[in-house]
Amino acid sequence: MRQLRRRSARRIATIPVCLLLLACAARATQQQPHDTTAMNARGAQVMGFDQTKTAHHFTLAKTGGVIQVQANDPSDAASRDHIRMHFENISKAFAQGDFTDPHEVHAETPPGVPEMKALKAKITYQYESTPTGAKLTITTQDPKALKAIHAYLRYQIREHKTGDPLDPQ
Repeated sequence: MRQLRRRSARRIATIPVCLLLLACAARATQQQPHDTTAMNARGAQVMGFDQTKTAHHFTLAKTGGVIQVQANDPSDAASRDHIRMHFENISKAFAQGDFTDPHEVHAETPPGVPEMKALKAKITYQYESTPTGAKLTITTQDPKALKAIHAYLRYQIREHKTGDPLDPQ
C-alpha cells in the first residue's frame, strides 16, 4: 500500500511539469509575427527589387490563385524589369517543386509548400508580364493541391500585410 502511495504521489508530482512542457511546446509552435523589416530585406536580396517600391497582391481563385507584384511608380523600369525576371524564374522553379525563394524570404517554409511540392504535376504556373510588373497564375483541378495553394496564398497575404481577401474570388 505504501509503495502504491509513493507511485501515485510521483505521478501527481509530474503533472505540473508535463503541463508546463505542453504549454511551452504549444507556445513555440504558435506562429509568431515576423519582423517585416527583416523580411523585406531578405525579399530584396532574394527577389532582386526593393520591397518598399513595389506592391504584392495575392488572389485566391476557385481553381488556384494569382500572385502579382507591381512597381509603385509606373516609370520605375528597374523595379518592373526585376519583378519580371523574378517571376519568370519562380514560375519555372515552382513548376519543378522548388520553393527555395519563399523559404529564404520568410525564413521558414510557408504553409502549403510541402503539398505543392508533392503535387507539382497537378499544378500549372503561368507567368505573364503586366505594364508595371508581373503576375503568376496558379491553377489546379486537384482538391488537395487547391487546399495547399490557398494555404500558401493566405500565408503570403498575412506576411506581406496586403489586405487582400482570404477567400476565393
